[in-house]
Amino acid sequence: MEKKVKPGIDLGLTKDDKATLYAIARTAIECAAHGKKPPDVEVKSDILKENRGAFVSLHLHGNLRGCIGHIQPTRPLYKTVQDMAIAAAFQDPRFEPVRPDEIDELDIEISVLTPMKRIENIQEIEIGKHGIYIIKNGYHGLLLPQVATNYGWNKKTFLEHACLKAGLPPDAWTDKDTHIYIFSADIF
Repeated sequence: MEKKVKPGIDLGLTKDDKATLYAIARTAIECAAHGKKPPDVEVKSDILKENRGAFVSLHLHGNLRGCIGHIQPTRPLYKTVQDMAIAAAFQDPRFEPVRPDEIDELDIEISVLTPMKRIENIQEIEIGKHGIYIIKNGYHGLLLPQVATNYGWNKKTFLEHACLKAGLPPDAWTDKDTHIYIFSADIF
């Protein structure tokens, strides 16, 4: 039996760091669902205070229920997670806002991003390790590292789906004026 490789990389977050981020995300969603502002949070861990991009993905009964993130490291990680949890639950245009009765059953997945790296050669893409961000003529699409792994995609299929997500033809990644970026994430 083939062992399934866990997507992403280890960025040095401890179990306590991850538990803190989960608690921040869940509390933010619960507060927002009831029209309240999330409480101010004080974190002790330096890594949670670092400016980092992050995505929060929500699943309900195994189905995607919301996924929003911020790719630029402009805010401390714990604040990015708090904001993106609320955005994933209530602002993902693909879904109706999360209802209060769904919150207890939500599975929360957090992806803490590394900085983006522009590539010229798709051979640099490692399925399971890298996510893809495609930009062309003002259109952009991003897929997290776990997406290719979850669907069993190869590099070409991964790139095609990133193009489709951007609203581009699936082969737009082959155009000279398309910019392809890779990044990794600590996924938990």
